[in-house]
Amino acid sequence: MIQALAFYLFASVAVASAVLVISARNPVHSVLFLILAFFNAAGLFVLLGAEFLAMILVVVYVGAVAVLFLFVVMMLDINFSELRQGFLTYLPIGGLVGLVLVAELLAVVVGWTLAPDMVGSAITRTPDAISNTEALGRLLYTHYIYLFQAAGLVLLVAMVGAIVLTHRRRTGVRRQNIGAQIARSAKESIEIRKVPSGKGL
Repeated sequence: MIQALAFYLFASVAVASAVLVISARNPVHSVLFLILAFFNAAGLFVLLGAEFLAMILVVVYVGAVAVLFLFVVMMLDINFSELRQGFLTYLPIGGLVGLVLVAELLAVVVGWTLAPDMVGSAITRTPDAISNTEALGRLLYTHYIYLFQAAGLVLLVAMVGAIVLTHRRRTGVRRQNIGAQIARSAKESIEIRKVPSGKGL
């Protein structure tokens, strides 16, 4: 009974916070609601017995990714009113993607309703002697090793792209040339003038 109440509590708060992430007008509030959704998802993982995944979700996503989003949103001077002007332009594409996701969710729910035994057989049972972390590692680095490496390559490309976009040449922006600074001599850096007494500025 307590587990059922905890599940409904975590699930309802996670769904509500996910809706508030996309509906909040202030982007800082959106990131804070995203952190709340991550915490509730971690609570659901704990109820499922996957404590390692819950810890990784809190440490990595809440402690690093969401905080990074928050700092980026707060530091960048973005005119969000201009970004929202093209909302109606992309509304048909967004509606189509939403319909596809709803159709997939309905297919899963109908599959659970018509064949509930198939769900239990699809879950891989692990022996009691193997810990949750070891079972996850065995599954991730054996059956899904190629997908895991592909995800790493995608993240690497995204990181390189972010670095290239950050260091691109932009007009009107002064850049620091460390080599030119080190190559300067003392005569080029310092100019000594003798000012007569009483005639200085």
